[in-house]
This record gives sequence, structure tokens and C-alpha cells, in this order.
Amino acid sequence: MNLAVVCPHFAPDFAPTGAVITRIVEELASRGHRIHVLTSLPWYREHRIEPGFEGKWVRREDAPWGTITRLHPFPTRDKTNLFKRALAFGGFSTLAAAVGARCGPIDGVLAMSPPLTLGLSGYAVAKAHKAPLVFNVQDVYPDVAVELGALTNRAVIRGAYRLERLCYDLADAVTVLSDDLKANVAEKIGGSRRIHVIPNFVDTAWIKPGPKENSYRRDHGLEGKTVVMYAGNVGLSQSLHLVIAAAGALAGRTDVVFVVNGGGAARASLEQAARGLTNIRFVDPQPEKRLPEVLSAADLHLVPLKAGLARASVPSKTYSILAAGRPLLASVDEQSEVARVVERAGAGVAVPPDDPEAFIGALKRVLAAQAELQHMGERGRKFVESWASPAAVALAYEELFGSLSGAG
Repeated sequence: MNLAVVCPHFAPDFAPTGAVITRIVEELASRGHRIHVLTSLPWYREHRIEPGFEGKWVRREDAPWGTITRLHPFPTRDKTNLFKRALAFGGFSTLAAAVGARCGPIDGVLAMSPPLTLGLSGYAVAKAHKAPLVFNVQDVYPDVAVELGALTNRAVIRGAYRLERLCYDLADAVTVLSDDLKANVAEKIGGSRRIHVIPNFVDTAWIKPGPKENSYRRDHGLEGKTVVMYAGNVGLSQSLHLVIAAAGALAGRTDVVFVVNGGGAARASLEQAARGLTNIRFVDPQPEKRLPEVLSAADLHLVPLKAGLARASVPSKTYSILAAGRPLLASVDEQSEVARVVERAGAGVAVPPDDPEAFIGALKRVLAAQAELQHMGERGRKFVESWASPAAVALAYEELFGSLSGAG
């Protein structure tokens, strides 16, 4: 098949969804499919176009498996300015629709959200080529923005929900990452017939257990410490105030160090809140190739999501942590996918969201049982190995497109 993939990020853009879709494309290509990728110029790391990619609004690259067309994302560094972000999404999505309509031939289109506007881009490309559209939902928007309080204007919220419903209606199939997200979307469209659960994979050949005492620890003065780490976007979705509270509660333990590895809109305020604490380190985002080493450097990883968000979002870092053979402490909604994964894998502990007392209590308990920490990590690794692989995810998409083409 000739497939078009419309996505916000693609290698070398260092973003979690970029890593996911890049590997899916590579796996589909290995199965003999030709892929046309429509994506942004790399910009995620600093929220500005990376050096070497400036100067053109549209750049086309040939790949062994097809083509990559990179488009100007109109980036804004102020993630709290929703008007500017909406204009950026709109400009990028319009470019994607216009360019995608002219490429071909196309037998199927996979469009990734967020941003929601790429659902319309995907539809335009699919319509131009009379091909089926699969709308891949990584996070359910606008639910996430509403839960965070980023969207408060009722008229804007109504408009966003109409856009969300329109994207579902225009798609021939909708894919989500978990049963939670499937139930969320099914309630909005009045049924689950067109909704398919295809989880994000974890590359267990690349991310695997490694020694804790590695060069990452040496670079940041962490040798011999018990490292409690949050690695990922330091943004509005995460309850990172819990990390500050925990660092304060364990300030008397010289053997424990908290690490926040990442950047984002909330980092400056988080660093301000951590002033005076000597047991917390802030580390800038690392090159993607260093991810296995970063994950291995921790004794315990943290996955703190604000209340309500675990039902609309499944952080891909969860599976990477398990693949690295490290346990995790999750602060998430009860009965959410993350909580269920932690329980099924026996790879950590889940506590209710935004509850400092429960979070700190659980942290102290797990740190007091070092041998159990190791066992949790081993169980998590076994769980991931038996559950998800890049090849399995690519096969699921191949079969889905095959069924849609047959239905057409």
C-alpha cells in the first residue's frame, strides 16, 4: 500500500509522539509499504525551528521507503497563549492539507492528534485521493485542556468539542491507546464500532535494563545515590509539585536525590519552588540516543498526572520505564490505564492524583524496600516483552487499513 502519514513530529524531532510514529513508519516500510510522511520542521526541543532547517516553509526529503515533507510549524514558545498556539496549529495543518492533496498515489491516510486540526488535514488528503482515513488519538482533546484549566471560555470549549466530534465523524476509523480512551470517544460518538485500541509500542531491543552507575550519573554527580527521577515534558499536565513536596519531606536523607530531566512550560516555576532544596537536580532534555541510559540511571521513576488526565492520556514514558527494568510510582486516576498497567505488571505503585500525603507515604515505603524495587523492575520488563512490540503495532495498522480498503 501507499500510505500518507500526517503527524506533528517525526525524527529527528525529539518528541515522544515523534519517536512513536517514526518507528511505526519504519515497521510498515519493512512490511513492504511505501510511506509519504507530512510533518513539521524539527522544533520541539526549544520551541523554535532547529538550526539547519530554517529558511524554507516546505522541505522535501527522499527516504528509502518513500518521502518526508517537512512543513513550517509556526512555533510559539509561550504555551499558555492559546490564541498563538491555535494560529500555529491552523497554519501548519493548512499547509499539510494543501501539500498532501498533491502527493500520491495514496491508498490510505493516518493522521495523528493532537493537534485536533490534523484530523481535518488528514481528511483533506484522504478526500483528494479517495482513500480511507484513520484518525490516531494520542491524547483526547479538548478534554486534556479543559481538565488543566487551559481552556475556560465556554464558547471556545464548545467550538473545540465540535471540532473533536467532526474529526471523529470524518474518519473511517479512530484508533486510541487504551480501553479508557475508547470509552471516552465512544461516549461522544454514540458507539464503539469504528474505534480500535492500538497501544503505543515500546522498543524492547533498544530500551532494555542497563547498569545504574553509568555516564549519566557521572555527568550529574549522582554516583552512589538512590535516584528518584521524573523524565519527560515539564508541562501543565504533570503534578510536579508532588516532586517538590517529596524532596522537602526527604530532605534529611543524604542518600536520596530527586532528578527532573526535561524542559517545558512549567520548568521555570518548578525550579523557583525548589529553591533551597539541595536534594533535587534539574537536567536539560538529553539527546534521544541517550534515553536508555537516562532511564537506567534511576532507581525509581515518577509518573504524576493531574486529576482527570489519566483517562484522556496514556504517557508513553510508562512503557519505556518498564522496558528499562525500572519500577515506577504513579500518581494517577484510579482505574485508569496507567494504574491498571502498574497493577497488572506488578511493577510499582499507583496512588490517587494530586495527593501529597499518599504520594510521599508510598515513596517512603518503596524506598525502604530496595530488594522489592529490583523485583518490580524485573516484573515490568517481562510484562512489556510479552505485551507490545513495534512489529505487532505495525501489523495492527496494516490489518486495519486492509479491512478499510476491502470495505471500500
